[in-house]
Amino acid sequence: MLEVIPSAKSKEQSVTTATIEQIYAHGSVRQYKTDPIPKDVVETIVAAGQRGSTSSNLQMYSVVAVTTAEKRDQLASLCGNQAHIRQAPVFLAWCADLSRLERAAERRGHDPVLNYAENFLLAVVDVAILMQTATVAAESLGLGMCYIGAIRNNPAEVIELLNLPRLVFPISGMTLGWPVRAPRIRPRLPLDTILHWETYDTSGEEAYLQEYDQAMIATGIYQGRQVAKPGAEEEMEDYGWTEHCARRIAGPIRPGLSKVLHDQGFELV
Repeated sequence: MLEVIPSAKSKEQSVTTATIEQIYAHGSVRQYKTDPIPKDVVETIVAAGQRGSTSSNLQMYSVVAVTTAEKRDQLASLCGNQAHIRQAPVFLAWCADLSRLERAAERRGHDPVLNYAENFLLAVVDVAILMQTATVAAESLGLGMCYIGAIRNNPAEVIELLNLPRLVFPISGMTLGWPVRAPRIRPRLPLDTILHWETYDTSGEEAYLQEYDQAMIATGIYQGRQVAKPGAEEEMEDYGWTEHCARRIAGPIRPGLSKVLHDQGFELV
């Protein structure tokens, strides 16, 4: 049942439900208890993820669950040596998977044509919906998680370690476990920055981004860092989200990905 309540998330009245409140409480977890996660809990979470939308019911995804300490240690070494990969009892590798469709087509006597960019994009969207739906399910059970984009740091080695066949590619990893403490919840961009009505409109963007810079600075996530002010390098200002993003895209990121994708059969023509 929908309920209209005053919400701390907005200066105005907001529609909310228990599910929406849970989603608003999401935050990445990087410290976990040593308690294991029962196999049936992992299966329930992934099965819940499967109930998310999928393009044409093609279900172009697979998940590799890693629970052994040895293999999690290997994955950690390949994924930026992040301590929580070794600490979390479960690591999930969420993969775009067109190989199942290829096998199905061959069984039915059809010649599969899967090397188009559209097919890969559909698979990536399927994976994103799958893993985020699974995240909501996991958090509803009291578990915590953190996406591991660094699974793409050394994709060829991850593919070999997990024995991923042709036309399967790791999109993201995920640590999963019982959190030591509640996660820190970071503010998101003002809604007016990303929600446009009828046509794309950036007229108020500058003010919204300045507002968000200050909100992120207030969290302490950037630890009081300062940078030179653009256009007035002799002046210093607090390091905010816009500076963080500008630096993040100022150089090449994982430039070898296209070759590994090609080697895995994703030619993206």
